[in-house]
Amino acid sequence: MSLENQELRKAGLKVTLPRVKIYQILERAGEGDHFSAEDIYKLLMEHGEDVGLATVYRVLTQFEAAGLVSRHHFEGGHSVFELARDEHHDHVVCVKCGKVREFFDPDLVRRQNEIAEELGFHITDRTLYLYGVCKDGCEKK
Repeated sequence: MSLENQELRKAGLKVTLPRVKIYQILERAGEGDHFSAEDIYKLLMEHGEDVGLATVYRVLTQFEAAGLVSRHHFEGGHSVFELARDEHHDHVVCVKCGKVREFFDPDLVRRQNEIAEELGFHITDRTLYLYGVCKDGCEKK
């Protein structure tokens, strides 16, 4: 049984071709890659897969509910998905093209914990999104 099938079954989902294909796209993503539902739909079309955009949205929502993917909601209504991982990381988002990059900084995490402790809090979860303009062409525009 393939890894995709095992992951879907472990999450309590029936193994269907659209689910397998969408999971494969997310699984094969490069480190730090994030995809919108539209990005996944375009990739499926490029590979000749007959999966509708509504199905992509429905499958991603099911994956999120099952804990297989994480959805990130960015300003301007921009949402992207990535496979759920146990390790913490933060995001930098280009406000012009929507490109998302991940980063992890242990000093930043340490400082966040210190600030929370100083204020009398115990951190149970954290999310940090930094917004800016990327240097891959957007900054020059």
